[in-house]
Amino acid sequence: MQKNSYTQKRSQLEEYFDRTAVDAWAKLTSTAKVSGIRAKVRAGREEMRHLLLSYLPNDLTGHRVLDAGCGTGVLAADLAKRGAHVLAIDLSPTLVDLARERIGNDFGAGSIEFRSGDMLDPALGEFDHVVCMDSMIHYHHLDIADSMAKLADRTRANIAFTFAPNNAALSTLLTLGSLFPRSDRSPFIQPISIDSLTRTFSQHDGLADWAPVSTQKVQRAFYFSQAMRLSKKQAKQNTAR
Repeated sequence: MQKNSYTQKRSQLEEYFDRTAVDAWAKLTSTAKVSGIRAKVRAGREEMRHLLLSYLPNDLTGHRVLDAGCGTGVLAADLAKRGAHVLAIDLSPTLVDLARERIGNDFGAGSIEFRSGDMLDPALGEFDHVVCMDSMIHYHHLDIADSMAKLADRTRANIAFTFAPNNAALSTLLTLGSLFPRSDRSPFIQPISIDSLTRTFSQHDGLADWAPVSTQKVQRAFYFSQAMRLSKKQAKQNTAR
């Protein structure tokens, strides 16, 4: 991994989500009235959340799932309602505290353990599935591949994640976004082509047993994100739970 690149960007993201924009993100992920732009972003995020959920089994009873970059915990709650034991982690302790307040603990057979910290920490243990919604959209494709490899080493079946698709519309929005007041800007988004990402995955030793099996873009005016599901190749799936 480009250690300095990943570590530096992670530090910037922690500063942004835990201090600069925590109130804005708390409002965006609630049902409170927001501006037209943020309403479109909210709708796009909701569509992406349902898409990532569609990549995983409907019945997750007894499965351990990592929600990497859980934010205010909405996706984690969806997973727990399917019976999963979810470890939900985010860089921002403030957002994690908000998630604990909002989400509750009534999930039947499922459960959620919220933590703040690095989603790549090996001390988090092993998982059946990993979801990573809009946590990697700020990173270079080499950092993404290294991150997925670290997660894959401790995952039995699927990794569903998102990245920023490289297209003209997103490039235009990023240019326009640079004109906004600094307080309204999110950290720089790194557009990546599907071909370059899949090629990097195919050449990464840590992902030799894994392959992309699904990908789909969600575009809602000011929200652009591409979902991808990585699964263990058939020869290895037989050992998965």
